[in-house]
Amino acid sequence: MKILITGANGFIGRNLVSHFSVKSDVEVLSFTRNDSIASLPGLIDQADFVFHLAGINRPLDPQDFQKGNTDLTGILCDAIRKRGQSVPVVYTSSTQASLDNPYGSSKLGAEQLLIDLQNETGSPVHIFRLPNVFGKWARPNYNSAVATFCHNIAHGLPITINDPSSSLKLTYIDDVVRCFMDVLEGRRKGSPYVEVPHYDTTVGALAEQLESFRDSRDTMISERVGTGLCRALYSTYLSYLSPDQFTYEVPRHVDPRGAFVEMLKTKDSGQFSYFTAHPGITRGGHYHHSKTEKFLVIKGTACFRFRHIVSGEFYELTTTGERSEIVETVPGWTHDITNIGTDEMIVMLWANEIFDRAAPDTYALPVGTEA
Repeated sequence: MKILITGANGFIGRNLVSHFSVKSDVEVLSFTRNDSIASLPGLIDQADFVFHLAGINRPLDPQDFQKGNTDLTGILCDAIRKRGQSVPVVYTSSTQASLDNPYGSSKLGAEQLLIDLQNETGSPVHIFRLPNVFGKWARPNYNSAVATFCHNIAHGLPITINDPSSSLKLTYIDDVVRCFMDVLEGRRKGSPYVEVPHYDTTVGALAEQLESFRDSRDTMISERVGTGLCRALYSTYLSYLSPDQFTYEVPRHVDPRGAFVEMLKTKDSGQFSYFTAHPGITRGGHYHHSKTEKFLVIKGTACFRFRHIVSGEFYELTTTGERSEIVETVPGWTHDITNIGTDEMIVMLWANEIFDRAAPDTYALPVGTEA
């Protein structure tokens, strides 16, 4: 299949092209602002499907809205008519198409030309009226508050907020591309208009969320970045880091027993860390009333010992870095871990809560030996 993407070098275009790069059965034909308009009909003649993403949104001359949006779309439609064959078209319009301004009017005009094309030729037309699209590779200091805030916050530059309560309707680039693919592969219907998932937030909430991502390197507390808008914003924020920002250090606590390093803390699901122990060293010797932990020996040989603090029941086990075996500590059982190997031991640790020095829920009590 041959796919024509107009505006292939733009923000949405580059993301779409990258998704097609893993599809061996798809050949991407590109049309960019560097190409002559005269080349467009020839590309249309080859295409099995068209993603019409090219357009103008911030011209120096308002007259260019008409040229870059309506007129260009008219040329595309004429080329499809002359081909004399049905060609599906996806068009990225804007929510501003419903507003009375030069940009919105030019987008509305392009929509109508495509709807006329569908009515006349039967070429399926799918129009995406997109709100503010954000994601990797969007240009900062242009027309995206998300891109500008991400870039400036990531690089220690100030941001300007006139009204923190001002509402924002946002669409994530990966959701847009996913909808594109669904239309292309027949999983999503909508002709001429296709609904796209979006998020509602405010300018102030956006800035606060992005600043929390920056601060998390110091606090080690991760935001809830696994789902929804927070996930999308976190991925977007990271994409604005420069290569020299790809790494950062966290505190390393060293004593004669070995090292202890906290890696990541969560708001409601505990924290991750690791520790090392030299041969013969024992760590632990305490119990918890509520706190729980999971240990994974990455390297070395460990002996875990447990004793019930009331009944005195004793339990012992040995595990090594050669086995992917999780050892859990259980409330009410005092426990310790000893490196019984000849090399340094490395152990990964998860605790279900962030360590609170004021209320650590950690009580010293040697395990002792089995009676």
